[in-house]
This record gives sequence, C-alpha cells and structure tokens, in this order.
Amino acid sequence: MATRAHPEPAATLLNRELSHLEFHGRVLELAEDESLPLLERVRFCSIFSSNIDEFFQVRVAGLLGQAESGIAVRSQDGLTPQQALAAIRERMLELTARQSRLWRRVLRTQLAAEGIVVGGIEDLDEGELAFLERHYEREIFPILTPLAVGPGQPFPYISALSLSLAMFVRHPDTGDERFARVKIPEGLPRFLDVSGSGGRFVPLEQVIAHFLPTLFPGVEIVERAVFRVTRDADFEVSDDADDLLEAVESQLRKRRFGDVVRVEVSASASSEMVARLRQGLGVDETQVYRIESPLDLADLRELADLDRPDLRFEPWVPVVPPRLQGAQSDPTRIFDEIRRGDVLVHQPYQSFRGSFEVFAQAAVRDPNVIAMKTSVYRTSDDSNLISSLIQCAESGKQAVCLVELKARFDELRNIEWARALEQAGAHVVYGYPDLKIHAKMTLVVRREEDGLRRYVHVGTGNYNAATARVYEDLGLFTADEQIAADVADLFNFITGFGRPQQFRKLLVAPFTLRSGLLDEIRAVTKAAEDGERARIRFKLNHLVDAAIVQELYAASRAGAEIDIVARSSCALRPGVEGLSETIRVRSIVGRFLEHSRVYEFEAGERKTLYIGSPDLMKRNLDHRIEILVPIENARLQREIEAVLDSAFSDETNSWILAPDGTWFRLVPPSPDQAYSHHEALMRRAQARARRRTRARRGG
Repeated sequence: MATRAHPEPAATLLNRELSHLEFHGRVLELAEDESLPLLERVRFCSIFSSNIDEFFQVRVAGLLGQAESGIAVRSQDGLTPQQALAAIRERMLELTARQSRLWRRVLRTQLAAEGIVVGGIEDLDEGELAFLERHYEREIFPILTPLAVGPGQPFPYISALSLSLAMFVRHPDTGDERFARVKIPEGLPRFLDVSGSGGRFVPLEQVIAHFLPTLFPGVEIVERAVFRVTRDADFEVSDDADDLLEAVESQLRKRRFGDVVRVEVSASASSEMVARLRQGLGVDETQVYRIESPLDLADLRELADLDRPDLRFEPWVPVVPPRLQGAQSDPTRIFDEIRRGDVLVHQPYQSFRGSFEVFAQAAVRDPNVIAMKTSVYRTSDDSNLISSLIQCAESGKQAVCLVELKARFDELRNIEWARALEQAGAHVVYGYPDLKIHAKMTLVVRREEDGLRRYVHVGTGNYNAATARVYEDLGLFTADEQIAADVADLFNFITGFGRPQQFRKLLVAPFTLRSGLLDEIRAVTKAAEDGERARIRFKLNHLVDAAIVQELYAASRAGAEIDIVARSSCALRPGVEGLSETIRVRSIVGRFLEHSRVYEFEAGERKTLYIGSPDLMKRNLDHRIEILVPIENARLQREIEAVLDSAFSDETNSWILAPDGTWFRLVPPSPDQAYSHHEALMRRAQARARRRTRARRGG
C-alpha cells in the first residue's frame, strides 16, 4: 500500500513566540468580557500589560539579538528572526490598539459609573486642585529631577519600565530649544486619590506635567509627551563560572543597562519628539509604539485592588485537604497520614498553607526529624518554607536548600534568601551555571522505630504562598521508598559530584525525561496500530518541542485519541488531515492561572500518569533539572482524571486551537448553564471538605 507523503517538519509547526503572544491576547479578551466583574476586567487589563512587558524583555529581545547577529538562523517553524519580529509587531499594534480603546471607551467609563473616576487635571474642582497643589509640594516635587540635554549634558540613561516625561523647552530670550526629561518617581501611587475616599483619581504623570513650570521656571514648555523604555532583561551566565552567586549578581547589574527593545510613547507626541527619542535611545522605527491610552496600564492593579467587593469575584478561601485536617493543630500528624497512603493536593482549591507549609512545620517541630532538603525556584516573602529551613538548621537538624539563582526576575530575592539560610547554618547549593534547577521537591528524613524513613513532596508549582492562591497546581506527598530514593539521589547529584546511574520511578531531565516520554507516546502509538485502546491527555503550559510534536503526530496517524490543554503556547497544529486528525488542543484562561503539568498515557490495559515541573520545551527536557513523578495509587489517578475531565468539559474560559494557529473562544450553547471548570472545582473542593468534616464529627 502506498504511504502518504508527510509535510515538511517546518510546515507542521507553529511559531513559538507568536503562539505565546496569542495567549496574551486571550488575557486581553477576558478584560473585554462584559460577563466578568468590572474590577476583575481591570485586573486582566493590568495583567495583559505586565505580560507584554516580559514578552518584550525576553522573547523579543532574543529575536532582536539573533537578527542583529547576522546569522541566517530560522526557528523550527521556518521563520527568520526578521520575519518573526515583523509578525509580532503587526499583532502587537492590533493588541495595544484594542487595549487602548478598551480603557478609554469602556473600562474608564464603567468605573466612573460605579463612582471610581479616573480623570485629568481639567476635571478637578477648586478644592481638589488646592489639595493637589499641597500634595505636590510636599510629596512629589522634592524627589523630582529635571534633566536637560545640551552641551556637556548628554542624553540621560533611561531605566527599564519607568515612565518619563519628555519635553522640548525654549528659552524666551535666546530662543535656544532643548530636549529635557523628568522621570516619574517609582514607589509612589500611579493613580493619585484627590478625593480622599477612593472616588477620583489622577494619573501621576498628569500631575507632574501640570506642575512642570516649577521644575523649568522662566522657560517655555513647547511640547511634552510620556514615554517608556523596555530593555533586554534576559542574561546568560558563563558555563565555566566558578562562583555562581557572584556571576548572577554581576549579570543583574548588567541587566539594568540592557539593550533597548521597545519604546512606548504617547500618541500625541510630534514626529520631531519621536525622532529625538529614537536618536537618544538608538532604536529604529519598528521598535517604537505609539499608545493612545496612558502608558503602562499594568499599574491598573492599584484600582483593581480597591475595596469594592461588589465589583470583584466572590472571595475564594482554599479548603484544607480532607486527609490533612487532623494535622492542622498538630503538624507532626502529617507523617502518619502520608505513611498511611499517598496524599494529593490541588491548589488553589485546597490550601497551600494547610498542606505543604504544615509539612514544612512538621519537619521543624517533630524531634524525630533529622534532615530536611528542598529546592527553591520562586518563593514569596510570606512563605514559611525558608523560616522552616532556618529553624531546622538552628535546632541542629540538617537543612539543605537548592536555590536557583537564575529564576528570571526572582534572582535578587533568591540571593537574599540564600544568604539568610547560610547565616543560619543551612547548606545552600546554587546548582550549575548551565543547568537551571526547576524541579519542585522536598525531602524530610525521620527516625522511626524500624529505622529511617523518607517523606517526599513533589509539586508542579513553586513553593510560593502568594501565587498558590491563584495558580492552579498539584502536589504529591508520599513515603514510597523508590520515589524517596530517587529524590534523595537527585539531591545528592546536585549537591555532590557524582552522576545518577539510574532512577527507579522518576523521569528526570536531562537524563531520562525525554526518552521516558517518547517511550510512553510510542507505546500508545503501538497500541493504536494494534487496534487496542490508545489515548494521550496532556495538561501543561507550553508544548513546543519539535521531536515530541512529531511523535504525537505519529500517534495520531496511528489512530490514538489525543487531548491537550496548553495554556500558553503550542507549536502543534491539531486537526490537520492525514497528520493530526485525532488531536484536539484547548487553552483555559480565567480566574485561576492553569499551571499544573499532567501527562496521561493509555496503551491497551496499561495506564501511566505523571505530574511534575516540566513543560514540553527543549530547555525543560534537555537543559534543566526537572522531574515527573508517577501517580500509581488508583484513587489518586481518578482524582487527577476528574480534573482533566473537567478541563476538557469547560465551556466558559476555553479557547480552541485551529490548524492554522488561530484560537477561537468556545461559545456555550446556553450561557446560563455553561460548564465552568474553575467554578466546578471550587464546589467540588468545598463539598469534599464538608463530607470529611461531617464524617469526623459523626465518628
């Protein structure tokens, strides 16, 4: 039988950066969604801006570096850096124009209708103007610095992501005209409350613009405009760096002076003003974005945080996992529960503080615990993990922390935590210059009657109490001896010098993760070819690894059913005849940030299910320390399968990926009865907690 010719690999893949940009477009769609509470829409508008900032700092900066190098390199989908940059700019112009219209014509108007007025100086009455003048003189004017450009005064350095006022000023006697700049101070509220009651706000840059004559007395201000600079925020640490801490600190200092990748300027700026900014900043016209609304709408979070519960989602309080309710008063009881059987926790539906932080405190309080080891990629200022490690060290227990200094945008915080741990006597390891430690794992060693026993937590998300309230993640507590031995071996590999010879149950990057996943996909393909049950279900953030995508195509051609939730980016083209007809891809973007990674394979009678830290990207599979842990308990498998079933049933916050790479929002047949994944899991968590409470009381 003749075989069908398959498309060239580049034709079967979508561009990673463009796919990622479409995720940000989905966030903006939520800001446009009239069915959501008003302040939640304002928050999504803010999130869109902060997401786009990071996109330019990292993704666009990388493409610019490739384009400027002159190397003729194409991405796996066949685009040159120049082509990708042009496509990104075209899409960004559309998205920023949509956001500007949304703010000016919709959100600001609807806020005003609810008594939250964001206006200009011209809208203030005499009393408010008097208040504003007093406030400016006391709280703002003393920290402003006017900088003029002229002989002996070079164009000033413009720090990343800070707002600035640019102006042309003219001397009335000589006619001498110069460019000048005033930085909008950081650390002050962006939206100044001139009513004193949260009812009327004026953007800080408008306040400063109004009082510019106090900074430039006796000269004419010919023109003024707001602008903002985005710089390359990515960095690389040399593979042969002897002192990783020192190398990262050095790169952090350099990040402040990274190359300019984007200049945003108010749309009212003249062509002469834009030309002066381009000259001073050394950018071309493709890097300049004229913005019709106030710049940096990420600061809208200040308004989204106003005390107006009537304009926000009903508060959600995570429930304590049913099996861990007894450990809330005595954390050490958690070890008895884990020894009785594996425990699965699902955040934010179930409490991070009532589960992982109880586990960490148990390590401190239990005199039988002799060691605690953990990895920190991102954590929060209010997380108890670091304090638990410090307490363990101070009480004479062995405390080991793998601190990933290269966690982007959290480097400084991680350096501070590392130093605090070292001062307390904990063993702190920074990993490798060329290999990020992204695995989320904690190991506790406890002395028991029959000898030492190891307890393990493996998660899909960071040990961060703040993000755990909005990031959806899974975590497994287990005393399985083989899993614990694998985690112990991995810790020893990272802190020592040896290389693990094998792993018993974990799939570990960069050693066995890629090959293990490929083996699982191929087993499903073989089952499909043999006419047996063959199904793959993934839930992840990014699916862009070319080799994995090609294997999924092979499984689809064999007849396997494949369903994927890819929150952010996906290089796979689903639903292509003869290539991926049985593959369906959706993205869920809503109240909670889908963050867990789940990999389920069914081949005949065999079912395997993993959770863990890695997405399907080359960097995760080949250039990081990542782990997947198998879920072998049948009851826990059913729990995770219920989560997957719910995700694939969502009708309110799902977007479907078309073969051409476009995403379209799923429209439910009946909006009033549409199934909501997030709401369903909240109800489920509450119901399970109530049943457990009633059962305990009845007993």
